[in-house]
Amino acid sequence: METKLLASIQSPKDMRNWSILQLEELAKEIRRVIIETTAQTGGHIGASLGAVELAIALHYAYDTPQDKLIWDIGHQAYAHKLLTGRYQTFSTLRQLNGLSGFLKRRESEYDVWEAGHASTSLSAAMGIASARDLRHQKYRIVAVIGDGALTAGMAWEALNQIGQTKTNLVIVVNDNSMSIAPNVGAFSRYLTELRSAPAYTRMKQEIEQLLDSIPVFGGPLRKTIERVKDLLHHAVLPRNVFEELGFKYYGPIDGHNLSELIPVLRNAQLVDGPVVVHVITQKGRGYRPAEERPGEFHGPGPFEIQSGQFIKKPQPPSYSQVFSQTLIELAKTHPEIVAITAAMPDGTKLDLFQKAFPDRFFDVGIAEQHAATFAAGLAIGGMRPVFAVYSTFLQRAYDQVIHDICHQDLPVILGVDRAGIVGGDGATHQGVYDISFLRAVPNMEIAMGKDERELRQLLVSALDRPHPVALRYPRGASRGLDLTEPLKPLPWGQGEWLAHGGDATIIAIGPMVYHALTAREILAEEGYDIGVVNARFIKPLDTALLRQVVQETRAIVTLEEHVVAGGFGSAINEWLNAEAIELPILNAGLPDEFIDHGSASYYLNLYELNAEGLARRVRTWLPQTERAKK
Repeated sequence: METKLLASIQSPKDMRNWSILQLEELAKEIRRVIIETTAQTGGHIGASLGAVELAIALHYAYDTPQDKLIWDIGHQAYAHKLLTGRYQTFSTLRQLNGLSGFLKRRESEYDVWEAGHASTSLSAAMGIASARDLRHQKYRIVAVIGDGALTAGMAWEALNQIGQTKTNLVIVVNDNSMSIAPNVGAFSRYLTELRSAPAYTRMKQEIEQLLDSIPVFGGPLRKTIERVKDLLHHAVLPRNVFEELGFKYYGPIDGHNLSELIPVLRNAQLVDGPVVVHVITQKGRGYRPAEERPGEFHGPGPFEIQSGQFIKKPQPPSYSQVFSQTLIELAKTHPEIVAITAAMPDGTKLDLFQKAFPDRFFDVGIAEQHAATFAAGLAIGGMRPVFAVYSTFLQRAYDQVIHDICHQDLPVILGVDRAGIVGGDGATHQGVYDISFLRAVPNMEIAMGKDERELRQLLVSALDRPHPVALRYPRGASRGLDLTEPLKPLPWGQGEWLAHGGDATIIAIGPMVYHALTAREILAEEGYDIGVVNARFIKPLDTALLRQVVQETRAIVTLEEHVVAGGFGSAINEWLNAEAIELPILNAGLPDEFIDHGSASYYLNLYELNAEGLARRVRTWLPQTERAKK
């Protein structure tokens, strides 16, 4: 398909004198480019296809980048990227050194706000608006937020302040009835009611036009008329929560009708005070497989365009699948087990648990903070809550983990999914900080198995713990081990010797154990005697095992797919210092910098954390004495 119109755009100003027909043709071209590109690279296709006309209308109605366009997360902003000079490089989306799958301030002056977590745009917009007002500037600000993101408490905190300050700010609610999965909760039902009342805006406009046509001869009469208008609004029209909070409300508007959308966005700019424009869009618009399977096409990998089938090589079940299926097995004999997700049933694979035990499954929406405290309440009530959450999203519930779960020492299990490097989603989604921020909290216990078999065993063991437990597991396919053997717990707090060695011992956590074993083999061929320990537990440490390591080895190497600062290696360092043990130690992990999008294998190689890199690093570092090399 030709992209003549899109190829001619270097910046949004190039299209601002185009006709509606030209803009509609541009929307078709943009959709085709998004489909063709994400079929190769993967990415957030569904939300971006649904927001094509919205992106066009916003850049058409607003003088960007002078006016500030703020997108809540980057899921819906691929059209925005294409309209702002990135068409020629769009094929590098989510690829190493290519375009980010989210917005990046360093990537474009049009990317005002970058975030990988939902529900931040309104707070950011309020901050930018306040700075504008304090500096007596005149640019306009519009924030785009999805209806799913509006379920988060942070968004409502921002709405509360915006409504109170009455600053000039336009909020576009992109309502497609979805976040990643179908939206849940009372507010979702409320938006559905507004969508099902299409006469709302028409009735409101007719009342206002009628009252505005009455001649007004002075202040008192004008105030009386305005009071009558307010009473009629409340008597005739549905109650609108946005108007109750102090916003002017326009909607619902067809988000795919440019003839309707552009005038509304222009009119919203003229209102004195905050405005909500409620736009109805369809996730996956223009690509039938994404329309029919919006959940699956939220952020898929590569796919075949004609059939809509995902291109996947046969592989073992993911760690997420193993975790959920194990939880199902345990729930059959443990009626107290309940499962919680924050709008991620598919990603965490708790949708499997939902099908098996619908009454014991809770999707709380994009509300990680609530999910953590909700889990604490369930634990007090005698249940055994398991909150499966991506490592990156657990960050959002840190206060609740400390204050509500750990302070009360409640037996909540955190299934910390995507622990480690995550690939295409990049810096905002890397699961490489949770050991550091969880390890510091009293009562919290942290474990990670070397493979899916140990993941299952650790989950069984965690059910018997009277304390909070964070059970970490990585993204992607497991090792394909036989999982038919009966579930048995592991001794809590105990690691395992996999090989003894006098020159050095590598103490590894999680699947990094296998890199350690291969590195040992490489170094053994060169005459080095290297031991390997599968730590399993980050907190509590297996101090008995550590004492054995100290007695029989000359040096220690710690290995983790996590930042070094405050991580597993730091825990070993602290123990050595507390025991006044002087022993050479090399902490192999990730550096103190944000890690951009790229494959896990690339970064493990870059930072010498894979087998070959680790062997090279140990060889260079290992103290060169008579025992170091034979």
